[in-house]
Amino acid sequence: MVVENPGSLEGIRVLDLTSVVMGPLATAILGDLGADVITVESRRGDINRFMGAGPHPHLSGVSLNLLRNKRNLDLDLKSETGREVLLRLAATCDVFVTNIRPGALARLGAAYSDIALVRPDVIYCQAHGWPSDSDRADEPAYDDIIQAASGLADLAVRAGGEAPGLMPTIVADKVSGLTIVYAVLAALFHRERTGQGQRIEVPMVDVVSAFLLVEHGAGAIPQPPAAPPGYKRILTPERRPQRTRDGWINVLPYDREHYDTLFTVGGRPDLVGDPRYATGRDRIANSDFLYGRLREIIADRTTAEWLEICNRHSIPAAAIGRLEDLVDALPEAEHPVAGRYKVIPPPIRFGRTPASVRRPAPLIGEHNREVLAEIGFTDEEITKLTEQGVLREGRRRHG
Repeated sequence: MVVENPGSLEGIRVLDLTSVVMGPLATAILGDLGADVITVESRRGDINRFMGAGPHPHLSGVSLNLLRNKRNLDLDLKSETGREVLLRLAATCDVFVTNIRPGALARLGAAYSDIALVRPDVIYCQAHGWPSDSDRADEPAYDDIIQAASGLADLAVRAGGEAPGLMPTIVADKVSGLTIVYAVLAALFHRERTGQGQRIEVPMVDVVSAFLLVEHGAGAIPQPPAAPPGYKRILTPERRPQRTRDGWINVLPYDREHYDTLFTVGGRPDLVGDPRYATGRDRIANSDFLYGRLREIIADRTTAEWLEICNRHSIPAAAIGRLEDLVDALPEAEHPVAGRYKVIPPPIRFGRTPASVRRPAPLIGEHNREVLAEIGFTDEEITKLTEQGVLREGRRRHG
C-alpha cells in the first residue's frame, strides 16, 4: 500500500534527531503529511527497531510503521566532522525535531542557537521529559516515568485500586508525539505569515499533566476548590466493559431517555424514572449505582441482542474489539527487505491533500549517499567520510 501522493507538507524538509517512540511518531506523522523526513540515527540502531518481534534484525513490527516515509542517515555526531555534516544538512531543513536532553544537545553543538546560525528561520522543536529551566532538565524520562510524575498513575488509586498503576499503552509518549506535530504545524503557519522561525519546547510531563487535567481538574479548578480533583464518572470502578450472556460489550447511556429504555428492556421497571439519573449532574454523582445496575441487566442477553437494541434506540454501544481483529483488518504492503507487513493507515482523511505512505521504513544508513549528494557532497567526499568512520556505509536493500 505504498503510494505516491504529495500531501499538504510537500516541500517541507524535517531533520529528525529523535529516538524510541515519542519523536519518531511525530516525524512519521509529518512524513505521512508529505514532509521529506531525514532521520539521523545512532549506528547501534534505535530501540524501536528492536521493540518486539520483526522480520529483519533491524526492523521490528513497531519500526515498520514508525519509520516509514523517512530517509535514514547514519552519522557519527560525536566527531567534529560529523557535526559539520549535520550543520550543513540542517541548513537545508525547515524543521529540526529532537528529543536529546539539553545538556547533550549543547555538547553536540546542536542547540537552537547552533542550528539557527545556519538556518535562521528554522522551526526547532525540542521535546524531552522535563522543562529545560527545571532542575530535572537533564534527567532521563521514558513513558513509565512520565505516567508516574504527571499524576496519571495516581488515577488507578482514585478509581478504586489498591496502588498506583500504569496504563497498558505508552500514552505519555504518544500524546507528546501528537503535541509535537501540532506545535510544529502552528510554527510553520506562523513562519508562512511572518518569515520567522522559532524554538519550541515540548516537556512531556507538562503535556501529560495538561492532558490529564482536562477532565480530572474538575471541581479543583475553581478557586477556592469546589471539590477534590477527579471526574467521578470516569473514576468509578463500576466504569468498565459489561459481560453479556456470550461475551463482552460496552454500553454507555448518556441521557435520561437512554436509561429509561435500558431499564425497561432490562426488566427493571422499578428503576425507570429514578431521580438518580434525572439530570446530567445526577448521573455523574450516582455513577457507581447506575453503572452497577446496568452491568446486572446486560448479563441477561447476548452481545448481538444488546447491539441491536442499542442501535435501534441510538444508545452508544460497541462490542469489545480484540487486538488480533484490529491487526487482521489492516491493509498489507510489500517491504523490499522485510516482505509482507501490515500498514497502519494515516487516520485522517483529507479531501485534497491525502496523507499517505510513500516510503517503506529504511535500514540504518540506507540513504547516506542519496541525502549527502543532495546537499552538495561529491561521491569522493562521501566515500572519504565512510572510510573515516563518520558515516557507516548504508545497508543495502538486498542485504
